[in-house]
Amino acid sequence: MLTISRRRFLEGAVAAPLVLGAGSAFAAADRPTFTVAVADLPATLEPARELSNVGTRVTYSIFDTLIRRDFLGSPDGGGSELKPHLAEKWERQSPQELIVSLRRGVKFHNGDELTAEDVAYTFREGRMWGEKPQIPGARPYFGILAGCDVVDPYTVRFRTRVPDVLLEQRLASWCAWIVNKRAYEEMGFDAYSRAPVATGPYKVVSHNAADATALEAFDDYFMGRPTAERVTFKRVPELAARVAGLVAGDYDLITTVPPDQMSVVAGYPDIDVRSVVLANVHVLVFNEQDKVLADKRVRQALASSIDRQKLVDTLWQGTAKVPASHNYPEYGQMYLEGRKLPYDPAKAKALLAEAGYKGEPIVYRTQANYYTNAVEAAQIMIEMWKAVGINASLQVVENSTQLRGPGAQIFNWSNSTRLPDPLGAIWVAWGPAGEIQTSGFWKSAEAFNTAGRALEAETDPAKRKALFAQMLDVWEDEVPATILYQPSEAYAIKRSIAWRPTTFYFMDLRPDNLSFDRA
Repeated sequence: MLTISRRRFLEGAVAAPLVLGAGSAFAAADRPTFTVAVADLPATLEPARELSNVGTRVTYSIFDTLIRRDFLGSPDGGGSELKPHLAEKWERQSPQELIVSLRRGVKFHNGDELTAEDVAYTFREGRMWGEKPQIPGARPYFGILAGCDVVDPYTVRFRTRVPDVLLEQRLASWCAWIVNKRAYEEMGFDAYSRAPVATGPYKVVSHNAADATALEAFDDYFMGRPTAERVTFKRVPELAARVAGLVAGDYDLITTVPPDQMSVVAGYPDIDVRSVVLANVHVLVFNEQDKVLADKRVRQALASSIDRQKLVDTLWQGTAKVPASHNYPEYGQMYLEGRKLPYDPAKAKALLAEAGYKGEPIVYRTQANYYTNAVEAAQIMIEMWKAVGINASLQVVENSTQLRGPGAQIFNWSNSTRLPDPLGAIWVAWGPAGEIQTSGFWKSAEAFNTAGRALEAETDPAKRKALFAQMLDVWEDEVPATILYQPSEAYAIKRSIAWRPTTFYFMDLRPDNLSFDRA
C-alpha cells in the first residue's frame, strides 16, 4: 500500500504543465547553469572527512585524484581500469614503494600550482593514517602507508608498511583527493572543510548543508573549460518536490528516483531516467552488545529468514540485484564462485529453538529518507521475521546518531566496493579500523581480523584468494550483519543533457561527461 500511495502522491504533485523556470539550464548565458536536486547534502566538504554517499556526490566535482579510475570505460559505469589524472605516470620501485610523477601546470582554485608538497601534505602522517589520525574514517584506506615523500617538485614516493597490491587503486579512490597545502594551513581544518581549495572543475562559492552547495566553473581546469557556468546542489528531501521542480524547469537533474516512479517520471517527453546498479550493498547490522543478539544463532536466524529476491522483485521491480554474499564479480580473479546469501525459514526456526529464544523483543531501526525503499523493505522484513517466530518491530528515526544510539539492536547501513578487491569492500567496512568494530557492535572478529591483516600483506594471487575465503567464512558464520541487495540508483535528467552515471554515487560533471544541447 505504501508503494501505491507514493505513486498517487507523486503523480498528483507533477501533474502541472511543463514550464521552464528561472533555474533552467537553457538560460541565456555564455554557458548554462546546472542545478541538481538531492535528497540531502553533506555536513562537510573535506574530502577524506566526508565519505558518505551524499558527500562524494558533491566533492567529486571539487577535487581530483592522482590516478583516475575509468568508471565510464565500462558500459555499466563500473570500469576498474586506471588512467593518469593529476599524475602523468607512476612506477613501482618495489612491492612497498611507488614513484608518482605529477602533471605540470595544474592549478588550484587559488592560483597555486600543484606540486609534490601538496601531495605529501595530503597523505601526511597524522591526517589519514598514523596512531591518532585527524580523520579516523580515512584510516581503513590509507592505514597501509608508511610515508609519502617529496623527491622533487613534481615527484613523490609512496611507501607502505607491507607489500600492497592495491596502492594504485587506493590513489584513485576514496580519501585520495588532493588538498592545497597553503590553503589548508592558512584556513585550518574546520574552515577548509566548509570552503575547500582544490584542483577540480568547479570551485566552492557557498555551502549550507540545510539548503544548497553552490559551485562555479574553474576555467583553468587542466582537463578543459567546464561546460556549466555554475553548479548548484539543492537540498530537496521530498521526492515529489524534486520531480515537480524538474518538470517545472527549476532543476536539471534529480537524484534518488525510486523504481516504482521511474516510468511515471520518464513519461514526460523532455525527461530521461538513467539508472545503474550500484557497487554498493544495503546491509543490516546486528549489535552483538545486545543481550538477545549476542547469541550468533539468533543473528543467523534473522539472516536466514529474509527472502531477498522477493524484496528485489517487489520493491525494486527487478532493478536491484542479490549478490553472492560480500563477494562481487568486479574482484576478477579474487571472486569466489558458488557463494550465495541464506534463505531458509525452516532453518531459522530451528536456530531460534536451539538458541532458547523466548520471544524477546527485537527492534529494527531505520531512517525514512536516507536509503531508497528503506521503510518499505523494513516493513516486509518485519513480517518475514514474525513468520519464523521473532518478536520484531520497526522504529523509524531521524538521523544516524539515533540509529546507532543507546538500545540499538538492528539498524541498516550500506557498504560500497570502493576498490575492486575485498580489501576495498568487506575489509574497509568490517575490519578493525572500520566503524562497526571501533563502535563495539562486532566483538567476535578475531579470526576475521587475522585473515584480513594477512591479506593486506599478501601478493600471491592464490594465497590472497584463500585468505579472502577465510574472511568471508568467518563473516558469514558470525553474522555481524547480513546483506539485503545491491540497490539501483535512478536519476531523472533533461533529455537534452548528455551525462552518464557511474556505479558509485560520484557525480562526474567534468567536461568529458557533461554537455548541453542548446538547439
